[in-house]
Amino acid sequence: MNLLNALHGVFLSPALHAAGWGFASSFSLSVFLVLTKRWHGSFSMDFTDGVQKFHTAPTPRVGGIPVVLGLVVTWFKAPPDVQALLTPILFAGMPAFLFGVAEDITKRVGVMQRLLATMASGLMAWYITDHAITRVDIWGVDWLMQFTVVSVLFTAFVVGGVANSVNIIDGFNGLASTMSALGFVGYALIAWQVGDTTLASVALLLAACVWGFFWVNWPFGKLFLGDGGSYFIGFALAWVAVLLIERNPGVSTFAALMVCVHPITEVLFSIFRRKVRKDHPGMPDSLHFHSLFKRRYVAGWFGQYANGIRNSITGVLIGLMTLTAVVLANFTYASKTVSTLMYVGLCLGYVAIYARMVRHHWCSPIDFLLVKPKDRRVKT
Repeated sequence: MNLLNALHGVFLSPALHAAGWGFASSFSLSVFLVLTKRWHGSFSMDFTDGVQKFHTAPTPRVGGIPVVLGLVVTWFKAPPDVQALLTPILFAGMPAFLFGVAEDITKRVGVMQRLLATMASGLMAWYITDHAITRVDIWGVDWLMQFTVVSVLFTAFVVGGVANSVNIIDGFNGLASTMSALGFVGYALIAWQVGDTTLASVALLLAACVWGFFWVNWPFGKLFLGDGGSYFIGFALAWVAVLLIERNPGVSTFAALMVCVHPITEVLFSIFRRKVRKDHPGMPDSLHFHSLFKRRYVAGWFGQYANGIRNSITGVLIGLMTLTAVVLANFTYASKTVSTLMYVGLCLGYVAIYARMVRHHWCSPIDFLLVKPKDRRVKT
């Protein structure tokens, strides 16, 4: 019943008007960038060379710009309480966004520099709002979180980690935008259920701006999110999660974490996989979950379609995995035990499906993680 009331509240909220402006602005600006690519294409194009490149034609990769500008337009249309909560996100998100855009344009900004920029966004958000993670719902660790230095550094690490994880899953048309839009809606519904309508409105506005970009990116891939967009959206997702658990003590930390379970698990498992393969942790490869899913399943199911269409099908199918996490998080947010079990279950499910794609048969995710490295190596 609480969830139904939350859905009812979404459509009656005055923030819906502002969300409409955010969607329209983001969509219009995205279309404008596509139509004017001959003017800016010399520095904004993403070319087709690279191990993680799946598109077949040079495409502008500055889709983060309309998302952020759409959010600025939304700010002017939002109620004062929503503006107050949205302002720190816009200002603190600038290091992550600007360093990402610099990489989109110059292709010369290192991984470590971008990671530090996203962590700097987390530090700025704490400095502006005085909010930092003070609990993780793990016995003993919560005691450490009471020390300001530990809390602030941990917050910066988490924000940087989530921002980079969204960047890592941004591999196919619609993937990162589907996941993040669903994530923002999931946070909005939890916030509405616990009475935090201001935060729910902020999350809804962010979802609307991402959704406006989505319809230019998917299905034909006319505009890419780019590092600037993925880092900013990842930062915003992380910061909304921080605000959700800090403003609402009744919300389980693992429920907030569950909404982002796909990108978080992807980045952790990628680090693990590269360590097993003795590859550099920051070295790109084509062995991500979404890459294997396309080769193992989508290529067979939709082989009659062009490669670009298969990319888009893969992106949406993988992005929709977040829907399961959103539903579970909304039904279990009040229970630390149940939400923790659900989160662990989703992580193990990810590993089990990955193992199935590698071995071509089902096996225990624990067995897959503990098997000797030489037997686990993924065949390309």
